[in-house]
Amino acid sequence: MHNWIDIDSAVGVFVRGFAFTRSFTHPYRVERHSGVWRLTDSPRHNPADYRREEYVAFELEPAEVDRIARSRTRGGFAVCAIRRTGEPDAPLRSAYKSLGYRLTATESFMAHRLRRVPKVPAPLPVRRVNTQERADRLARVARSRQVLPEHFGPDSVLRQYVALDGDRPVGWVRSIVVQLGGGAERAERHATWVSNMHVEPRYRRLGIGKSLLARMLRDDRTGGAEASFLLASHSGALLYPHVGYELIGELLVFTPKKSAGYRGGSRA
Repeated sequence: MHNWIDIDSAVGVFVRGFAFTRSFTHPYRVERHSGVWRLTDSPRHNPADYRREEYVAFELEPAEVDRIARSRTRGGFAVCAIRRTGEPDAPLRSAYKSLGYRLTATESFMAHRLRRVPKVPAPLPVRRVNTQERADRLARVARSRQVLPEHFGPDSVLRQYVALDGDRPVGWVRSIVVQLGGGAERAERHATWVSNMHVEPRYRRLGIGKSLLARMLRDDRTGGAEASFLLASHSGALLYPHVGYELIGELLVFTPKKSAGYRGGSRA
């Protein structure tokens, strides 16, 4: 196991993992145009149904990203600009502001090398969601479908975990396998993307989040993943280092000030 941390490859894991979860309700495509990742709905019958597009950029001039986004978007879009840890964010903020954007969110880009996963006590049982009954319970609590029947098998590209208080899910997280590519000799290499980490408010600060992550990471490593990546809110960025994640960068979300049809959305 290489246990590499490469932010350029990490960005590729992010866009493919994010598009995978967005495809639950309608296919969400990943395209690349002159180094800019475009994440967008596949064609729809009703143009009003199109969700916000996202243009993901790393180490590209904001003016070029803006040109590509405005020339290809159907309407509502955002730019997700990623910087490395240690690089100043002021130039990005200033450049996008001058182009007519406003900063709407920042998230920490984090990685786990999977060399060591800590042993964490589980305050509540942590189980993988591998039955329709458990998936339905989770969907009712989360108020959205988190896992589909095709993800119940041992070799699924998505693994969903829940912490259970009796039969009721009170915390959940999922891991998505993303192939790294790079030729026949690397065909089996993969990393994972962490999505929709959540613990219900009255169950927080009990160690449930750490126990969910530890179980997920052990299975990632057993399955041959070379690294695990995620985006964290400011509060989440305080949790993840306790199970071995490290900060590798920051994602800054910029939206055009006069973007018609803008609609928000999480990148989890």
